[in-house]
Amino acid sequence: MLLNIIIKPVWVLGIDRTVQNVVGHSEYGFYIILFNFSLLFNIILDFGITNFNQRTVSQHPQLLRKFLSNILSLKILLSFVYAVVILLIALIMNYNTGRHFHFLLFLGINQIIASYVLYMRSNITCMMMFKTDSIMSVMDKLLMIIFCTLLLYGGFFRQPFKIEWFVYSQTVSYLISAIIVSIIVFGKTKLIKLKWNRTLLLSFVKKTFPYALLTLLMSFYFRIDTILIGEILPKDIGTEQAGVYAMGYRILDVFSQLSYLMSFFLLPLFARYIKQKNNLKEVITLAFSVLITISVIAATACSFYSTELMDLMYHNNSDEAARVFRVIIWGFIPISTSYVFGTLLTANGNLKALNIIALIGIAVSFLVNFLLIPKLMAVGSAFASLSAQVSTVVVQLFVVRYIFKMNAGWNIIIRIALFIAGAVLLCYGSKLWPLNPFINFGIAVVGSLLWAFVLKIVTPSFVLKMWREGE
Repeated sequence: MLLNIIIKPVWVLGIDRTVQNVVGHSEYGFYIILFNFSLLFNIILDFGITNFNQRTVSQHPQLLRKFLSNILSLKILLSFVYAVVILLIALIMNYNTGRHFHFLLFLGINQIIASYVLYMRSNITCMMMFKTDSIMSVMDKLLMIIFCTLLLYGGFFRQPFKIEWFVYSQTVSYLISAIIVSIIVFGKTKLIKLKWNRTLLLSFVKKTFPYALLTLLMSFYFRIDTILIGEILPKDIGTEQAGVYAMGYRILDVFSQLSYLMSFFLLPLFARYIKQKNNLKEVITLAFSVLITISVIAATACSFYSTELMDLMYHNNSDEAARVFRVIIWGFIPISTSYVFGTLLTANGNLKALNIIALIGIAVSFLVNFLLIPKLMAVGSAFASLSAQVSTVVVQLFVVRYIFKMNAGWNIIIRIALFIAGAVLLCYGSKLWPLNPFINFGIAVVGSLLWAFVLKIVTPSFVLKMWREGE
């Protein structure tokens, strides 16, 4: 977790942001539309098999070689299916220029290799090599940071940086990671022969289908915005606005990853509590209190200081990016909430409910995007994203209340309402202070955190207790 907390922000806020500043928002917008398009159907490459493999082989280590030989055969087949699907849909969506296909070729290869690395890492985890897996989890990003830094600042080609180089650096990084992870796994298991056990593979697919469907729906839910911007608006405006949207989304992406890492900690914890029939309310309250504190402070402060943050990060179009960021960063609150209650439903095996909730999110996203993008462009898509996130988390809360018979209680609801109101007032007031904006920003953040402690939404003992629960 610590390695991801360090490497991910450096990649997103350092390299990815710099690339967009260097190549321009239209070029980056062209890339991000196709990148998100390649991610939409990424689940075809895995179909939930990695998670299934990790759960099963961890419990039955003797199955490692048998699963490895069969699953690698299946992944080769799935790679061909994935390639055919994205190329056919690309033609349907008029991604039919030579440059479109060139990018999709390499982006597709990147997804195939990344899926292979993720599966092989699951075997490393099954072999209890946790430190090795931790290093491999950031290996590709670390290599990308090195390669892109050399290309951006090294002056190797004595010409301006091109967005194509960004894609190629990802390809090389994934390839090196794939080679390293293969050496590690095959060094422990020895080389295996590929096998095709039809009965076993059908069993894999049948058992993992609900997880695969949920992952597919969530991919649409999180990645569709930039694609719709490119489709609804005229071509040149669409790529430019997709780039602007990416500018505003970047910080939210980093914050969301931190909540996502938290869900890895919560999933086994919730599963253990459910299995042992322990009282879930206290541990849910602990997790929710921590994440709601972090997300409210981050969303409020970043929204009020959106202009200053975007001016700091970008060379051009920072005003447009600030308008997007000012809206979309509020999505961090429902996203964090969802990582608590969505993880709870996952631990309880309520995949059907989660799939229906994801469909609701997709429907809301499509509806609001089609209504607002023609009028507000990237800002309209930011409202669509926020609307979808709020809708899904509200439905999640009702489902959790129904299944687990839980009531939040007016005490916590009133304290959270007071906390949000206080954070908003602190940030609003800090804008009036005659100090450097970033000093004001820091004061607002610290003040909001102290307000959370005053209201006892989160306390050091809460955090310590939650840490002990996860041990």
